[in-house]
Amino acid sequence: MKSLAGGKLITAIMIIAVLSGILSGCGKNSEYIRYEYGVFLGEEPENVSEMEEYSIIVIDAQYFSKEQIAELKDSNHIVYSYINIGSVEDFRPYYKEYEELTLGDYENWPEEKWVDVSVEKWQEFIVDELAAEILDKGVDGLFVDNVDVYYNYQNDEIFEGVTKILNGLKAYGTYVMINGGDTYVIEYAERNGNLDDVMDAVNQESVFSSINWETETFSANSSEEREYFQYYIEMVDSLGKDVYLLEYTTDRELIKEISEYCSERNFIYYAADNLELLIPENNAGAQVVK
Repeated sequence: MKSLAGGKLITAIMIIAVLSGILSGCGKNSEYIRYEYGVFLGEEPENVSEMEEYSIIVIDAQYFSKEQIAELKDSNHIVYSYINIGSVEDFRPYYKEYEELTLGDYENWPEEKWVDVSVEKWQEFIVDELAAEILDKGVDGLFVDNVDVYYNYQNDEIFEGVTKILNGLKAYGTYVMINGGDTYVIEYAERNGNLDDVMDAVNQESVFSSINWETETFSANSSEEREYFQYYIEMVDSLGKDVYLLEYTTDRELIKEISEYCSERNFIYYAADNLELLIPENNAGAQVVK
């Protein structure tokens, strides 16, 4: 005669096993997620599977399909997309339409030019067309580049243009992470006492590391540069916004220093081993999920 107790025990074990499998796939401590943050702006869509170890992923969603982004989100990843509000690259399909609005060359990036963000045509394109198209693909937020247009062209028209665009992005109710933007962000905070209407986070490049653009090599940043950018990101943090660091280095000692600094302040970091922001050869510069 079959033992009912034995059958119940086997059933219970099977239920526990199934539940364990489901739970292990939930949250950022799922089976495949090992690292907090990865910035892969130069990566191709066919390499989506190679990003699975990273919890928060930044891509250029203009080159990814809704289905490819869903693949990442369905496996418990947070996905942010690059959007360039302050300059325009000649490889974008809309370059010719907005080339007439460019202000000047972008140092170290010959395919790119600064844009007059005070022009309503550009503001409407970024907010109503480009951002809408990107967000429709299902990303969790926007990685907003070249707010630094205000550093290069410091006048009220440019300041207000940047502000209007950021207000428009925030109006979608999405997460807005500004890449760099220190001159604008500090000025905005001084004028308004908060950052709530323009951003949710900052991603600051090269706080600890430095890029030699002539040789495309990496080194440690000067103490003066480091102190300035630490002041900036800590100011952003004090106003209740998230802080991410994007470093360029393969120096293990420097990565350790970055890790200790971020651990003390609950900041998130990623140290890339290449300027193209491709998936790294190894994960030495990735912050391990706790």
